[in-house]
Amino acid sequence: MLHSIACLAIPQMAPFEFGVICEVFGIDRSEQGGPNFDFHVVTAEPGPISTKLGFDIVVHEGLEFARTADLVAVPAALIDEPLDERVAEVIRDAVARGAWVLSVCSGAFTLGRAGVLDGRRATTHWMYTDRLAAEFPTTDVDPDVLFVQDDKVVTGAGTAAGIDAALHIVRSELGASAANIIARRMVVPPQRDGGQSQFIQTPVGECASDSFATITTWMLEHLDEDLTVDRLARTALMSPRTFARRFRAETGTTPNAWLNRQRLLRAQQLLEETDLNLEQIARDTGFGAAAVMRHHFVKVLQTTPTAYRRLFGLRVAS
Repeated sequence: MLHSIACLAIPQMAPFEFGVICEVFGIDRSEQGGPNFDFHVVTAEPGPISTKLGFDIVVHEGLEFARTADLVAVPAALIDEPLDERVAEVIRDAVARGAWVLSVCSGAFTLGRAGVLDGRRATTHWMYTDRLAAEFPTTDVDPDVLFVQDDKVVTGAGTAAGIDAALHIVRSELGASAANIIARRMVVPPQRDGGQSQFIQTPVGECASDSFATITTWMLEHLDEDLTVDRLARTALMSPRTFARRFRAETGTTPNAWLNRQRLLRAQQLLEETDLNLEQIARDTGFGAAAVMRHHFVKVLQTTPTAYRRLFGLRVAS
């Protein structure tokens, strides 16, 4: 179970990526039904820690907490900054004892220099993927994904992809509801593609205007119904042609593709958190029949609903 989180503050770290880790894991969301992690910012030498933007962050705690944390998280930093061997040891020990290890953006270089990316698949910001591959030739660097999980080592790509990587860990350990609560508080999508087969392969953009945010919210509330473009257009008080054109302009995809994505996400959540049978889940999510739902799971997620539940369905809601 994911409970204790150590964020490693390292010299010349990037404030945004450091803030991503703090935002996802450092806020008590128990009032909204979400998690309250035991979150600590730690460093090799307590005191002022320089950032790449020229200001310091004062950290009071040494590395001891990180030695038993369920997750050790590493923010981005200047990639030429030398790595303190004490930090490297903490990262290696975390991997050896089976804890989660997360890097955001160029934090992958910290993991690489600690020696934990050897023989693993990993990613980083697209600007640095060639260098990461050259510096760590035994690492399989994927430049085209938001994040990569290899065992319990998760490397995120640039900036906001760190949010996706962090939420992926929350979702893997605590389920879709916990990740959704955090995402809702942060006003970000609860799940974007990590580039792995068990996750949706094409991210779908958020709505840019309030009018389409209203209709997409309505669509989410009526996923189990037959939502044709004609019906959606009537609800939005538009012609079908205008609705389809504007929907694509707002979301970057068609109404049908958007619905299929949301139905898959909802089906994943129900498979994780309930003991409803497959036919009921298919009806509740708008797929209509288990065979149709299975087709979409295999096509998009490269797994079946039964296999997905077997892997992720240990968190049945009480």
